Formats: sequence, structure tokens, C-alpha cells
Amino acid sequence: MASPATTRTVRPLDGLRAEAAGPPDGPGAGLVAEHLRLLGAGTDHAEGSPFVVEGAGFAPLVARTAWADAGADLTDEATVQAATGIMAVHGRRDGGPRGIAADYAATATGVLTVQGVLAGLLAQARGGQVAQVSTSASRAGLLTVSQYLAAAGADEDEAAELAPGGPPFTSADGTVFELETLDPGAWAAFWRVLGAPEKAVRAGWRPFQFRYATACAPFPEALHVTIRRMEWERIRYAAEVSGAQVCPLRSLSDRGIPDAPPWSLVPYEATYPSGATQGGPPLAGLTVLEAGRRIQAPLAAHLLGLLGAEIVRIEPPGGDPLRGVPPACSGISARWLALNRGKKAVEVDIKSDADRRRLREMVAGADVFLHNWAPGKAAELGLDHEHLAVVNPALVYAYTSGWADRLPGAPMGTDFMVQARTGVGEAVRPAGEPPAPSLMTLLDVLGGLLGTEAVLAGLLLRERTGHGVRVDSSLLGAADVLTAPALRRLAHGGDARRPASFRRPLPTADGWIAATDTCAPAAAAYDLRGLPTVEALAQLRTHGLSATRVTADLADLHHDPRFGGSISRDAHGATAVPDPWSFL
Repeated sequence: MASPATTRTVRPLDGLRAEAAGPPDGPGAGLVAEHLRLLGAGTDHAEGSPFVVEGAGFAPLVARTAWADAGADLTDEATVQAATGIMAVHGRRDGGPRGIAADYAATATGVLTVQGVLAGLLAQARGGQVAQVSTSASRAGLLTVSQYLAAAGADEDEAAELAPGGPPFTSADGTVFELETLDPGAWAAFWRVLGAPEKAVRAGWRPFQFRYATACAPFPEALHVTIRRMEWERIRYAAEVSGAQVCPLRSLSDRGIPDAPPWSLVPYEATYPSGATQGGPPLAGLTVLEAGRRIQAPLAAHLLGLLGAEIVRIEPPGGDPLRGVPPACSGISARWLALNRGKKAVEVDIKSDADRRRLREMVAGADVFLHNWAPGKAAELGLDHEHLAVVNPALVYAYTSGWADRLPGAPMGTDFMVQARTGVGEAVRPAGEPPAPSLMTLLDVLGGLLGTEAVLAGLLLRERTGHGVRVDSSLLGAADVLTAPALRRLAHGGDARRPASFRRPLPTADGWIAATDTCAPAAAAYDLRGLPTVEALAQLRTHGLSATRVTADLADLHHDPRFGGSISRDAHGATAVPDPWSFL
């Protein structure tokens, strides 16, 4: 088996410098500076926008961030969340648009900017001439809701009802918790132990199962009533004997500032001869094998494909069953297309010795192997990094997990359980509201973005050192990145949570508007419910206050002038959001 070079501290940006060339007003600028430092670049704590990255044989690369593309009047986190549909999706459980109290769009923008820097430098290292990369928070926001947007523009209705409702649950003794299971049998057994009405148990499974897709779960109130009558120890017992899992919501005050980067990079001792350089997009000529499920790994591979890599998706015999999950476009799941359009597919039975040998043969000719299998599964199958590095010492082996083995005894590593365990449920809701994990898949998406960043860092490190690399990212790392500002406020004696009514949209006669974070306190003093949205916006402008219309129906984004026609449709008729970066 190949051995990791555990004594090396080589990083992909060693020898490079990132200098601020402008004021620190770009979305995610602080995160960009932090991640460039973690990856090895000297920055002198610069947090400006744009950045100029240069040195060690690389031509200067300018990285720019903006709130929106030219012509769109979106100037901060609140207005970007409002326009891109983030508020609409996050608010589905509550019956109306609500802002995320954490800076989700800016965080995604920062990660995408670092991806652009790594991709640009990789292109230079492979003979390209990338000189500038630009990102915007509005494009980042559209990317984060791309699955929901695709479903809104599909040929048929959702698989489950879009209506208010959903977890978390509250026990008789006040424990607020998330419930998770992917097995309908375990779901039913859990509720039967607690004596829930059988009709409610049956009716509740479908909305619970599809809450990852719909961002709401309107299951019967009888299930909440059942839980409110039960002590926490009884609920834990029901989970233990049924095979379901429960996780109490943790407070941000229970956590310290994370002391680990959101990913890890471990080079291997074996070296390989460098390949031929390529022109075209940054990753042109590279092959990624993706054995991903759900969102995290498929999204990471999707972004690598947008950067020019050939993506070969490893699917089970009969194909990925998620292809058929409604709503569909031309007979294919709209959500599946949002994450997997343009990928090639190969069916592999990883339980078969012959097919595992075939997969290893494919790995021998690939540049990246990416998966998000359950912990221990790869090692059990002989497909872990140690096994595949023997087959291909130049391989970048990427694992996007739930917990990155950092929390012993952690629950199932799914989005909502990680949100519950890490205090995200508190960070995304302002003071005055009970903490609750968002039913928008915040961490699956951000975890996918960090997975792409990690793979690009691994590819650049491989290009500079001649060593294959193992890279790891996780939903826990995504939670660390998203909650870091709140945890820093707490560490400095401030309030981790935002003030009451923070980013709460204002109703108008025919919709909603969202003021900028700066203008929101003054705008809240005006009663706009009797005015059409256009007139409400005009009235606020006369008082020097900036606001924008909230997108309440994602289908309206196709014709929204704030995005200048950048939202298109693919060959199947499914919605396709614009690439998040622009390279020059």
C-alpha cells in the first residue's frame, strides 16, 4: 500500500503571495484571505478585494468579487438572498420568505473565489494564461438554490407537498432535537414505540423523506403532539431500538472557534512523471471519477466539470435511482440534472469482485477519484486511498464526508444532523426565534463547494510536487466555515446571534421586499402592506433607503431583469444557472 508523506508540510500555495489591491468590501473577502493563508500563500492579513496572487514562477492572477453582475441593484447579503430565492427556500417551513441570519451567499462566494484562484493557477502550471477570475454573490446564490430552481421549472409537480411544517421536535422536558433515518421501516418503528397514530405515521413518511428536496416537511401535527408528551430518555430509547437516530440541537456557546481547516491535504511518497500541458479551460484533459450520492460529492464533481474536467459518474447497476425522482424534465429528474448534467455514466457493482477490478482499471487512467460513501465503506471494499494510490500514484483521492472522523460518536453525517450538532440551527435564526436547522440543504451545498476547493488544491499541489494527494472535506468543515463569524463574535464577548427580526422581509400588497442590512432598521418603521411592491420600493428610495423585491416563486427567476437572462435551460429543458466564475 502507498504511504502518506505525513512529515511533509508542503502546501499548494507555498512561495506565493496574495496582496489586497482594493478595499475590503467584496463579499467573502475575509474568507478568501483566510483560505489562501491556510493553503500556504503569504497575505500579510490582507482582506481586500480584489486580490493579486503571484510569485514562485506564476504570472500575477487577479481575483475579483462583487455582489452582483453589472446592472443588478444587489449590494449586500440581504438583497442577494432576497433576489436569488434563498429567502424563499429557507422560509418554506415557516410559510413565507425569511432571511438566513448567517452570511450564506457571501460565504459561498468566498469559497468559489478560492476555487477560481486555484483553477487559474493550475491552468498556468499546465501551460495556460489565466490572468483574472471574477465571481459574484448573485451567481453564488443562484448556484446554492439550483436544485430548487430546477424543480420549479420542471414539467410536473413536486414529489411532495410544498407547505409549512417540519422538524425539529421538542420533547416534554424541553429537549429540541432532529430525527434522521433513510429507512421507512425505522421511521415507522420509531413512532410505534412512542405510540403515535398509525395514520399519522404513514402520512408523515413521504414529506419527511423528501424534505431534502422540498425544504419543508408538512407532516401531521399528531407527530409533534406525540413527541411533546414524551420525555427525552423515552425518545432516545425509541431511536435506539428502531434504528433511527436523534440529535439534540447544540448551542454555539457549546463550541469553540474551530482549530482545523475545513479540508486536509496529504501528499504521498511516490512520485509520477508530469503529463502534457493542456490548453482550454483550467481542467481540460483531466478525468474525474465520481462515486457520489445525494448532493455533496455530485455538486463537487459538477463544478469540476464546469471547469473543464471530464466527469465519469460511477452508478449502481440499473443506473442512479435518483434519475427518476420527480419533478422531471423530459423524463429525467430536474434536481438530478442540476447536479449531474453533462457527466458520463458507467454502471459498476462495487459489491462484485470483477466490477471492483474494472473500477481500479478506470482509476489507473484517472486524475481524481471522488466519493462520499459511508465511513469505512471504501476500506471495506479495498477502494480506499491506500489501495488506489498503488494503482495510480498520481491520483488525487477525494473523500467528502459528514464528520471527517473529528467527532467520536457523532450521529449520522447528514445535512440536518450536522446542522443540529454544530449550532448552525442557532446561527441561521436571529434572536427571538427558537433555533432550528434550515431545511434548505445549507451544508450539503457548502460542503460540495469545499470539496471542489479541496480537489483543486490537491491538483495544484500534485502539479507542483509530483506527488499524488489524498484530500478530505466534510459537512462539519462546512458548518465550521458558516458559523465562524458567529463564534468569533461570541469569543470577543459579543452576541453570537443576530438581533431580533434580522433579515425579516417586509410584506407589501402583492409580495415582499428586503431592505439592505444597513437600511433594514429604518425601513421596518414603514407600513408597506397597502402598497404594491413597486410603489413600496419607490417610497423607501425617497427616504434614502435601499431595498429589492423578494423572489417568492423561483419560477419567476427565468425572467428576472436582475439576472439579465443569464438563467437558461439545458437540452432536457431543465433550468441551468450561469457558471459561477468568469476567467480572462
